[in-house]
Order: sequence, then C-alpha cells, then structure tokens
Amino acid sequence: MAIIQYFKKNQYKNLFFLIWLLLALVQAGFTELMDDEAYYWVYSRHLDWGYFDHPPMVALLIKMGYALFHNELGVRLGMIVLNLFTLVITDKLIPRKDNKLFYLLLCVMGAMQLGGMLAVPDIPLIFFTALFFLVYRDFLEQQTWKNTLLLALSMALMFYSKYHGILIVGFTVISNLNLLRVFKFYVACIVTAILFMPHLYWQYAHNFPSLQYHLLERNASSYSISYTMEYILGQLLLFGPIAGWLILYYAFVCPIQNTFERALKFCVIGVLAFFLISTFKGRVESNWTVMLFTPSLILAHQSVRRKRSLKWSLRVLPYLAVFTLFLVAVTRVYMVWDFMPAVTVRPEIHHNKPWAAEMKRQAAGRPVVFINSYQWPSKYMFYSGELAYVINNRYNRRNQYNYWDTEKQLWGKPAMITFTPDNKLPFSNSFNTVKGAWNAYSADPYYSYTLLTLETAMQKVTVKRGERMPFILHLKNGYNGPVPVDKEHEAVLGYAFLEAQSGVKSDLTVSRAIDRRLIRMEVTMPDEPGTYHLKFCVFSGILPPTHNSQTVLVEVK
Repeated sequence: MAIIQYFKKNQYKNLFFLIWLLLALVQAGFTELMDDEAYYWVYSRHLDWGYFDHPPMVALLIKMGYALFHNELGVRLGMIVLNLFTLVITDKLIPRKDNKLFYLLLCVMGAMQLGGMLAVPDIPLIFFTALFFLVYRDFLEQQTWKNTLLLALSMALMFYSKYHGILIVGFTVISNLNLLRVFKFYVACIVTAILFMPHLYWQYAHNFPSLQYHLLERNASSYSISYTMEYILGQLLLFGPIAGWLILYYAFVCPIQNTFERALKFCVIGVLAFFLISTFKGRVESNWTVMLFTPSLILAHQSVRRKRSLKWSLRVLPYLAVFTLFLVAVTRVYMVWDFMPAVTVRPEIHHNKPWAAEMKRQAAGRPVVFINSYQWPSKYMFYSGELAYVINNRYNRRNQYNYWDTEKQLWGKPAMITFTPDNKLPFSNSFNTVKGAWNAYSADPYYSYTLLTLETAMQKVTVKRGERMPFILHLKNGYNGPVPVDKEHEAVLGYAFLEAQSGVKSDLTVSRAIDRRLIRMEVTMPDEPGTYHLKFCVFSGILPPTHNSQTVLVEVK
C-alpha cells in the first residue's frame, strides 16, 4: 500500500521520468554508435585501471551493459541508468519543490535529453557530481563517519569518471574554507586518494601520458580568438540550445541563502571561468563543463522561485520548452534515420554497417590497419567483429591503441593497410564505400613498432637557430618480449618537428637499438625562431613515421 501511495503522490514526476527513460532506451537502441562511443567500447574489451584519454569508469559501465545486450543498447545501457538517477538526485537537491518549473528547465536543456544516453565519460561525471553534492549537503548538516566515507567515495568516483571532477572539489573547498578546519574532511580526502591510487599507479607506470597530453600536447602554438568565441557559443548551446543563456543567467543571479548553495554557485562560475581562461592556451571542448548540469539547474530553479523580477519567465519557459522539444524530436529522428543525406551533420552515426561490410569484403579475412584514426578501427571492430588496428604518424596524436599489444597479433601475417586518399601513401587497391573512397595496400608480412617508446629526460628546451643538440633517449620495449624485425623493410629511428613537412632519419636501425637501454641522437634545430613540437619516430617501409614519443616543446630563439 505504501508503494501505491507513493506513486499516487508522485504520479506526474514518475510519469515524466518514465517517458524520459523510454525515449532514451529507444534512442539508444536504434542509433548507431558515434566514433568515440565505439572507441570506448574497445576500452571495455581491455579493462584496466586507466587509459590514455580517460579514467576507466566509462569502460566499466560499457562492459556491464554489453554483457547483457551485444548491440548499441548494451553499450549505452549503463549511461541511461545513470542519466535517469541524475535527474532523481537533482530533484532531491531542490529544497522547495516546484515540479512544473523543474520539468520546464529540463525540457529546455536539449543536450541533456539527447546526450544522456551516449556512452561517453561525461554521463558518469554528471551523475557522480550530482551524488557528490547530495553527500556534501548531508556532510554539512552532519559530519558523521558514514557521510565522511560517502563523501570520499563520491569524490573518487568523480575522478574515475573524468579528471574534470577535481574542479568541482576545488571550487567547493574555495566556497567554504572552513572545511580546512574539519578533521573528517581530511579523512575523506585521504580515503579518496587511497581509492584513486590504482589509477595513479597506472599513470606512473605509463609515464603519465594523460597529463602529458592534456597539459602540453593539446596546447596550441598561438592564441586564436575563435577558441574563445567557440567556447562561449558552445556553452550557450550546451545549456540550451534556445534557452542556454537564460539558464546561465538564472544561475548567476540566484540569491545565495546557505553554504551549500554557495558551493553550487562557486562551481558554476569557477568552472566556466577556468575553461574560458583555458581558451587562451588552445581549443576547449564545449562538453568539458557538463558536470555543471546539477548545480546550474538547482540555481536556476531557486533563482526563479526567489526573485520577483524573474516571475515572467514562468510564462516564457513553456514556449521555449515546446520549441526546444520540437528541435530535440527532429534531432532524435535524424539520429536514427538519415533523412538529409546531402547534409553532413554527424555522419558518423549513419551507414556504419554497410561501410564495415564493404571493408570486411575488401579485407578478405585479413586484419585491417587504419592510418591516423582511432575511430575507424573501433567502428570496424564493433560492426564487423573482425580485428583492426591503427598506426599514428608523427602529425597525429597518440591514443590508447599505442598501449595495447594488438600489434603483436598482426606481426608476420598478411594485413590490409587502408587509408583515405588524403594520406599520400602508395596503394595497390582503391575502392568506394558509403563513407567515401579508400585506398589500400596489402602488407604480407605486416610489421610495425608503435609500442617502442623513446623517452626523453627533457620535456621543454630552449635552443638557438640551426643548433645541433644531442638527446639521450630511454628506449622502452612495450611488447614485454622480443621484437621481430621486418627483414624486407628495415626500420630506422629518427625525429621530426610537427611544423615541418619531413622528418630526418638517423643512422640507427631498430634491429640494432632494441637491445640498448639508452640511445644518443643528435637533433638539428629549425632555422626559423618560434615554438616547435619535436617527436621521435620510427620509419618503416611504406608506413608513415610512427608516433613513438611524447612531445618535446622546443623554443627556438
């Protein structure tokens, strides 16, 4: 009887959540995977404590869902569940319930409706951020051991979802410096560090690749105003798309009444400002602020409730909600059915099955090796069930394929190396697919050396123009065993500047280097002053020079 009474009392809210869930399930089941979703699905086939791009939460959730359903729905099932519970927690965090206003605010936030089912790290980050604020509110009221441990767990799970969670904790502490006087808060931080230690060890064991990439390799060599303008526009669309500016305005002007709400506001302003400043170092992805969903929604809700000047919005929001829902409905249909083939909006979610089928036919039983794209092999493996791999040249960033030993399964066997025509490589075959033209080269036998790592002691150097500078490289064999050498195409160690169009080979071959621990290589610096990105590579056969080192930042005076 108590359950029946509960559903009667909350029938409208439960109906809203039920419709939200059903729409997400249908959307997830009939929409093909986006590129990054397929990449994270490959993560789930290699469960580990860490990955090049992200912590492991997204891989674990995909693994659990895919164990139930071997299709797109299985990949996204865990995300759908967390997305629904994010709404439930956010509703619980609103002290004065106004369901109509709560529903209207959700309806005008189109990204949450469309993106809530995607198998990406943002979804668990949003959920565990909401959970963190729920536990933090309880911790402020009662600093019990139970709340202390729950606070630690919520912080650790945020960090295991995406590194951006550290910003939420940081700005929460700034909003309430009295936390630094609370013994149990220190206990929570220590427990969080212990829980997060396996991932930190993974980073240490792999020479901190995520920090290297996010803090150095992503930085642009010069500032562009487009970085800032794209970020601002992206935030308006992320919280909208029509009423994004209104949601953010409500959140900014909300009168603060307690310590908890001050934390919400500090996080909203702090995170948005942090990434705005980050645009001066390079491009910032719009979705990097998604963890602000719960705090911005709560603040917007309370702002309308408390400020008389905003009461007019109760009359405007229904119209904005209807318009947003219309746009969302059209987008939902497009995600399932490509009814605008001439318009290339997210083409990655369409025609993957026939593309993979044609690629499989061309491969004729051979593994497929792609050039410079972790998305293509991930998509191919998901939709064909066949083995694929990627070779990253010096102009392309590294990714998790640089750490898996999939390459060992290809050694000495026939493979089809395939690439788009813009890669100026020799080819023996050319064919068309629903996703454009492809060139291919038959490698028999196949060899590559992406798991050889050349580590430098210096990550940043200042040099003179044209100077010859020696580098001592630590050669690490990531194959955990002997490295076979292609006798037909001798592999050579070398270096390249990303800003240049050609690399310079050294006279040291891989066959003579793999038994050494330290290698000395002289590098001739560019003749023009400026900032350059230096990488050490392996040159082998027809393959482009592979990306075998972290980036060294070179300042030429």
